[in-house]
Parts: sequence; structure tokens; C-alpha cells
Amino acid sequence: MIRDDIKTALITAMKGGDKASTGTIRLIQSAIKNRDIEARTGASPDDDDVLVVEVLQKMVKQRRESIEMFEKGDRQELADAEAAEVVVIERFLPRQMDAAETAAAVEAIKAELGATGMKDMGRVMAELKARHAMTLDMSKASGAVKAALG
Repeated sequence: MIRDDIKTALITAMKGGDKASTGTIRLIQSAIKNRDIEARTGASPDDDDVLVVEVLQKMVKQRRESIEMFEKGDRQELADAEAAEVVVIERFLPRQMDAAETAAAVEAIKAELGATGMKDMGRVMAELKARHAMTLDMSKASGAVKAALG
């Protein structure tokens, strides 16, 4: 489980004196704990790894947005700190599908559902998320679906 990998990495980082990784991993654990608390009241995924991957993907997305804003604001030192956090967080994410694999998955689902136009985008996106949520960045996938259906 990814949760166990994160705990092991925290212990290793602490023993190795890696303050940057230790801090980032603690942020990850905190975000996962917050998501666990939210899941008590709402619907939560059946698979724990799905929940953890959702949290990690959200964290990476937030940091990439921050990097972009810091670079526009000419604050390179802050952008570099965020980029270092992204590297640590991405260690725990499963390998993401590349553009060719994403396009192939979209085409397979499009053919299976008989999708022909943009009116079918919601169905295709839902099926794509159901099958490939852990290995696919859904924000990038929407562009691939639009290209395939448009």
C-alpha cells in the first residue's frame, strides 16, 4: 500500500537527516489524514490507494500552480522549494500514462461506448476515471478526450 511506503520513507528520511523530504512527507501524511476525516462523512473510495493517489495528485497540482505563480512574480527561490516538494510527492505516485497511452485508452473507451461527439464527453470521462484514475492526470485527459471527440 502507498500509505505504508510513505511511512517507511518518513522513517528513512528522518534517520538520514533529510529535512526537506521529512517536511514534505509530513505534509503528505497530514493531507491524507485530513482526507480520511472528510471521508468519514462523505463517500470514500473502496480502495485506500485510490484515496491516497487522489490526495497526492491534488498536492502536485497545487504545487505546480504555485510554481507558475512564483515564477511570474519573479520569486525563483520559492518556485524551487515547491519544485523540490513535487519531486518528493511524485515518488509515491504510480507511473502516469504518457500521451500515447492516454490517447489509446480514450480511443478504446470511445469505441466501446460508441461515442461520436462532444455530447458524449461526460460518459467518456467518467469511464476513463473509473478505469485509469490512479495512472492518469484527469486534467490532461480532458484535453485528449476533447481532441478525440471534437
